[in-house]
Amino acid sequence: MTPSTVCYRCDRTYRDTDRVRCDCGEPLWFDIDSHGFDLNDRGDGRGLSHYAGALPLSELEGLATAAGNTPLIRSQPLDEVAGCRVFVKDEGGNPTGSYKDRGSAIAVSRALDRSDNAVGTVSYGNMAMSTAAHAASRGRECVVLVPDDIPPGRLELIGQYDPTILRVEGDYGGLYDEVLELSRELPVSFLLSDAPGRISGYKTALFEIYEAMTPATPDAIALPASSGGFASGIWRGILDLQTAGVIDDPPRLYLVQTAASDPITRAFEADRDAVSALPPEDVGETIAHSIGNPDPPSGTRALTAVRETGGAVCSVTDDEIRTAKRQFARRSGFCVEPASAAPLAGVAQLTERGAIDRDESVVLVPTGTGFKEMGTGTEAVRTETVARSGLSSQLESRLST
Repeated sequence: MTPSTVCYRCDRTYRDTDRVRCDCGEPLWFDIDSHGFDLNDRGDGRGLSHYAGALPLSELEGLATAAGNTPLIRSQPLDEVAGCRVFVKDEGGNPTGSYKDRGSAIAVSRALDRSDNAVGTVSYGNMAMSTAAHAASRGRECVVLVPDDIPPGRLELIGQYDPTILRVEGDYGGLYDEVLELSRELPVSFLLSDAPGRISGYKTALFEIYEAMTPATPDAIALPASSGGFASGIWRGILDLQTAGVIDDPPRLYLVQTAASDPITRAFEADRDAVSALPPEDVGETIAHSIGNPDPPSGTRALTAVRETGGAVCSVTDDEIRTAKRQFARRSGFCVEPASAAPLAGVAQLTERGAIDRDESVVLVPTGTGFKEMGTGTEAVRTETVARSGLSSQLESRLST
């Protein structure tokens, strides 16, 4: 039986599983009973299918079978930078290079299994690539709405999967509500950032973290925050494992935003219960475009997750993000996109404040690979030309300095 959806805030349930938001205005997620869910008894499925008992569908096919199962790596060289014991959950290992594949594996699969509609999304980044790729793997149509001024490099990344791409003039951020209406009028299932299926896919990252660390548990999990969807999924995973008796004390959730667009941070610091959209004059440019969302649709749910787990929200500058990106590469060998470097910068800030202790274990979640985002650095790569005849002595002199 298809599970219903439920509002995290008012507990109202809906049988219409295509519905995204509650009458109270907050986003919905699937109401799945996790009593009896056992991380150690997952059947024979691969990837996300391991967790079929906690998902709104039991079988996956195509690219969806390759989503998830990303590594969790202890990275001692980053301890000095972060000021605590660092583990890295590298989501860049997903098929299209970001955590969005977890959400697409469930949301796209459900949509295609339930109707002959095309699928669509509003994105000019990771979610666009992921949605288009998962639809392509099933031989189905995909529609992607992008802003009119999208950079050519982004179009190339999205376009390789051959979706229908429409440039939209005007206020791109205002498309959210309009697209939900289009889903009712057209044979297109638009899967936005807070689609309940996406949230179900995202929570599997939390399941994998706990499996990889057992019998130890993380003290905290830090991730970049934009729409609030990924944070919502991680929190939903925590709630599921608490219900299943796997977690007694939840890990603290730390969300990190770009200082150029940080509505969740501002709500947290002002001790407000809800996140408000930033006015245009308060929004700046940032290299971390993936998290530059001034009006996050799941912002209040993400804020609630932070408060319920005893965590915090903070913001970091582009200079701090650039430094963290270099540290990820030079100290631990990870190439991460700018948005994914934000958690390292944020955790360093939080340990300096005393919010995180030096002996605590913190999982940083780089949400996307940096190989799609080259060109955001400011440092020139240092090289020099040497004569082949003197190569040995040239190397020796440089290695000794």
